[in-house]
Amino acid sequence: MKKAYFFVVLTAFLFGTMEVACKVAGNDLDPFQLTFIRFAIGGLMLLPFAVAELKKNHIRLSIRDIMVLAGVGTLGIPLSMVFFQVGVINSNASTASVLISINPMFTMVFAHMFTEEKLKKHSVAVLAVALLGLVFMIRPWSLQEGNTVLGIVSMLLASLFFGMYTVAGKVSVQKMGIMAQTSISFILGSLILLIMILIMGRPVTAGVADNLPLVLYVGIFVTGLGYFSYFMAIKLSDAATGSFAFFLKPAIAPLMAVIFLRETILWNTYVGIGLILAASYMNIRYQRKENEIKEKLENT
Repeated sequence: MKKAYFFVVLTAFLFGTMEVACKVAGNDLDPFQLTFIRFAIGGLMLLPFAVAELKKNHIRLSIRDIMVLAGVGTLGIPLSMVFFQVGVINSNASTASVLISINPMFTMVFAHMFTEEKLKKHSVAVLAVALLGLVFMIRPWSLQEGNTVLGIVSMLLASLFFGMYTVAGKVSVQKMGIMAQTSISFILGSLILLIMILIMGRPVTAGVADNLPLVLYVGIFVTGLGYFSYFMAIKLSDAATGSFAFFLKPAIAPLMAVIFLRETILWNTYVGIGLILAASYMNIRYQRKENEIKEKLENT
């Protein structure tokens, strides 16, 4: 269990530096370009583990499986993560980091709409607390300096589409495993994004050499190692324990923004972070209780 907590903390740290690194790199690179590069790197890093998982489970992917993964990847990369990068560039990194962390709340809503996982009273309470935290983070009555309407809307769309990505991936993940589903959807999503980049005439490699350390960091460490450590935390414990990384992230990312970007954290940000942390904790605790009940029923 100690190894699991090590990977939880490592995941939280790597994901907690994501907005700062992407904001700095995004100052010189196109948002479509940076998103393509980092998820192509991340997907390829996870590929050996994905292949091993498929072999272990004796899974052969059909054309239909590939099409499903391409659809899942489209939700995750060309949609969610492009909006994420646009949002990071047009808002404070501290705000962006907290807004992307509410994606599990969107996942709950979409799961209620499209799967058998229906919202319960506890889930509604979690959503209410998260929504209140969201209001304080955005501060619609007077946007904090550094935040823009474009940035806020883009981050909310990023969270929304990532919630869709998570729900859509639940079907394929049951067949092939989480490592394979993530790696292949990342690669296919990146290829679809590359086609979009070429059609729109956006840069693919321009400026990468001048920002190579940051590009490699967000590709290898944040995306590749970050997701790998997240999956290792789940493998060594359970999904609820692994998701503690997303509970810690909203606390780590604003600190990184203050240290490296000299951002100012106002009172409403502290209130928003506190409420969203509370909602995340409530959600994780609820998931853990449900898992314990399921295990007891399966063992009886």
